Amino acid sequence: MIKSVIFDLDGTLLDRDESVKQFIACQYERLSTYLGHIPKEKYVTRFIELDQRGYVWKDKVYQQIVEEYKICGISWEALLRDYKNKFKNHCVPFPNLIEMLEALQKQYISLGMITNGYGQFQMDNIEALCITSYFDSILISEWEGIKKPNPEIFKRALHKLNVLPNESIFVGDHPENDVYAAQKVGMKGVWKKDLQWNDVEADFIVTNLIEVPSLIEQINLKS
Repeated sequence: MIKSVIFDLDGTLLDRDESVKQFIACQYERLSTYLGHIPKEKYVTRFIELDQRGYVWKDKVYQQIVEEYKICGISWEALLRDYKNKFKNHCVPFPNLIEMLEALQKQYISLGMITNGYGQFQMDNIEALCITSYFDSILISEWEGIKKPNPEIFKRALHKLNVLPNESIFVGDHPENDVYAAQKVGMKGVWKKDLQWNDVEADFIVTNLIEVPSLIEQINLKS
């Protein structure tokens, strides 16, 4: 019997790829006094390349960009501050996010989240999606001192939700950090399909968040 669903954030609930595109294009426009000598498309494309879907922190990204494009008048530190302060204004949810969360609440499913990243930055993004109130527990790696795929952060989330591993599923887009890591602690791993990977071994695969409530119903009917 599934009593709890725990989610990843970036790439699962938050459409990070689209959010980054919108933010970096807006940053270029806002700071065009300093960035205008770089073609906009080149600035956006290079940022996305260096960012590596969030796996490279932005201090390295902005240092590289400032050096490559010989940006003057604004430091990489100032660009980083702008990122930290303004990214939350460009958070794009995946389709049916709120509908899914409300459907799970109606099923009396407790909800948790585990996300890697910097504490306040990630919390700002969660709040920007207007979903904080739906969650019974939110764990952010910086604040927890551990990060996925460390099994301890999954165990900590389960403890906070007061559920056993076999009573919970984890939904995420990363095959190793999300799906396999959750399976290792005894949870069912649900892969939210991402075109970056193929042939992911998961207990279940969803392409749209709205599939999750019906998946829970099906699992519980069989248990």
